[in-house]
Amino acid sequence: MDLIESLFRELNASAGLNLTIVYDPFDRSRFWSGFLMTVYLAAAALLASLALGVLGAAAQKSPIAPLRWLTDGYVAFFRNTPPLVQMYFFFFGLGSITPTVPDDLGFPTPLIGNVAWAIVALALFAGAFNVEIFRSGLEAVPKGTAEAATALGLTRLQSFRLVVLPLAFRICLPALNNNLVNLVKTTTLAYAIGVPEMLYVSNQIWSDALNVPEMMTMLLLVYIGLVSLLVWAMHRWESAMRLPGFGER
Repeated sequence: MDLIESLFRELNASAGLNLTIVYDPFDRSRFWSGFLMTVYLAAAALLASLALGVLGAAAQKSPIAPLRWLTDGYVAFFRNTPPLVQMYFFFFGLGSITPTVPDDLGFPTPLIGNVAWAIVALALFAGAFNVEIFRSGLEAVPKGTAEAATALGLTRLQSFRLVVLPLAFRICLPALNNNLVNLVKTTTLAYAIGVPEMLYVSNQIWSDALNVPEMMTMLLLVYIGLVSLLVWAMHRWESAMRLPGFGER
């Protein structure tokens, strides 16, 4: 590690390549913490959005009309408004009326912080698209499949959970892959409400070290790596779950 740090110090002195995150422990620590925050935001929002997608798609098939209307309204609202505006709405709008708790010094601190609001906004935004993705997958499953499951003695809920949903999940995996990739990239919007993810800490680093081109290039490469890893994992998952007649492309 000392050799690499010395090499990049020399590159900075001789060629002006100023990658402080390699040879400066403080900047390296800041960037690493931002990377971990980005991964945390993406993972938490991804899992929550998948749950919202499944529940929303099930609600759209519900015989209860108000539940269907509520779900349709949720999907329409979050699909037709910009995600940055949604994040501002949650953090500055709802955040201003949420309860506060005293910190160690007695000052009021919001009960829900900026990280939590970012996860909520990202999950609801991606979840709205996941609802439509899962709905299309459910509609692609032949009705006779659910009827056969019911004829075998399964209840309607058991038929949905054990037969219809697994088949629908296989069908909609390619579209789901695209939406989850978009979610990872959308985590950069958390910068706008002060969440210390990669873009936020990179801005701090290049403001201190005046190395904007180097940090922007590094940021781009790291996001390419993250998205590529997710795409690879999703494709492996898709291949492992593929069944004849379902999920074929």
